[in-house]
Amino acid sequence: MLEQQIREVRRETLQEFVEFAERFAREHGEQGTLSLRHLDRLVSGRGPKGKPLGKPRPATVRLLERIFGVPIDVLLSAPAERPTSDAGEAELLTRLRSAAQVDDELIDLLHGQLTMIRRLDRQLGAVVAHEETATKVEQVSALLRHSLQPARRRRLASLLSEVCTLAGWQALDAGCLSTSWRFYERAKTAARESGDLLFEAHATAERAFVLIDLGQKVEAVQLLSEVRKRVGRVPRVLRSWLAAAHGEALAGANRRTASLRAFDEAAALLPAGGYDLERPYVAHGDVHLARWRGHALARVGEPEAVDVLAGALDDLDPSFTRAQVALRVDLATAFVYSRDLESARHHVEHAVALADAIGSNRQLRRLRSLQLAG
Repeated sequence: MLEQQIREVRRETLQEFVEFAERFAREHGEQGTLSLRHLDRLVSGRGPKGKPLGKPRPATVRLLERIFGVPIDVLLSAPAERPTSDAGEAELLTRLRSAAQVDDELIDLLHGQLTMIRRLDRQLGAVVAHEETATKVEQVSALLRHSLQPARRRRLASLLSEVCTLAGWQALDAGCLSTSWRFYERAKTAARESGDLLFEAHATAERAFVLIDLGQKVEAVQLLSEVRKRVGRVPRVLRSWLAAAHGEALAGANRRTASLRAFDEAAALLPAGGYDLERPYVAHGDVHLARWRGHALARVGEPEAVDVLAGALDDLDPSFTRAQVALRVDLATAFVYSRDLESARHHVEHAVALADAIGSNRQLRRLRSLQLAG
C-alpha cells in the first residue's frame, strides 16, 4: 500500500519522494528520516538479504503517518489481491443494485448523519470524529460511483463535497497538510459533478487554508480573490464567509489595510438575524466573524485585537471547542504583542489543555511559536 500512497501523493520517483519527506520533516518539526535504501525496502516489504522487514523507528513512523494520514500498519500492509473477473462483475452488480435503492429520503438521512458528525467534531475534535468522517467519505463515494440516476448523482456529489471538506479541515487541524489537500481536491471534484457553483466555490476556497499553513500566503490571497470574483451574487452568507477568508489570507500576507477592508465587506454582507444558507455548511455569524477579524488583527499586531477577541470568547457557543482553542491562541498572540505576558500565559495554558484534548496539532504549533520568555 505504501507504494500506492507515494504514487498518489507525488506520482514521481522514490528519490523525489525522499526529498519531499526531508522537506516535510523540516517544515513540520519532525525528527524522522528516510533514506532511499530504506524507502525501497519499505515499498518492497523485504529487509536486507530478503529477511522480513520490521517496523521503522518511531520517529520515521510518525513522519510517514503525518505525510499520509494513515496508520503505519496500514501503510506497510500487503496490497489487496486482484479479484477474478467473475468476482469483480458480481461485486459491481451488487453495488449498482445497492446504489439504485438510494432515494431522496436516504440522502436526507446521510445529511443528518453528517450534521451529527459535525457536532462531534466541533466539540471533541478530529481525534474522535475523523475516522467516522473518513468512513463516510468512502461510503458516499461508493454510492456516487455506482449511481445511475442523474438527480441522485448530483445530490450525492454535493453531499460528498461537504463530507470531504469536513475531512479536509480535520486533517488540517491535525497538522496533516498533504492529506488535507487531497480531501479538498476530492471535495472540489465532487462539487463540479454536483453542478452547483456554491459547493465548488466553498471547496476551492478551503484549500487556501492549507496554502496559508504551508507558507504560500501570496498564493492563498490570489486563490481567494479569484473565487470571490467568480461567485458573483451567491447567497450573502457565503459571500461574507469568502470575504472573511480573504481577510485572513491578506492578514497573513501582512496586507493590513486590504485585510480590514475585506472584513468590513464581510460584515456588510452578513444578514442580520442569522443564516440564509443551509448548504454548503459554513460556521459563520456575528461571533465567528468577530473571532475571525480578531485573528487577523492579532496577526498584524493591532492593539484592538484583545477587545475584539475577548468579546468573541464571551459570546462563543461553548460546544465550539476548536474555535475556542483558536480564540485563546489569538488572544495569547495579541497579549504578547502588547507585552502582557501574564495574560498571554493564562490563555496559553487553557489553549494547550484543549488542543491536546482534541488533537489540534495546528494550534499547538502556533502556541510553540509564541515568544513568552522574559
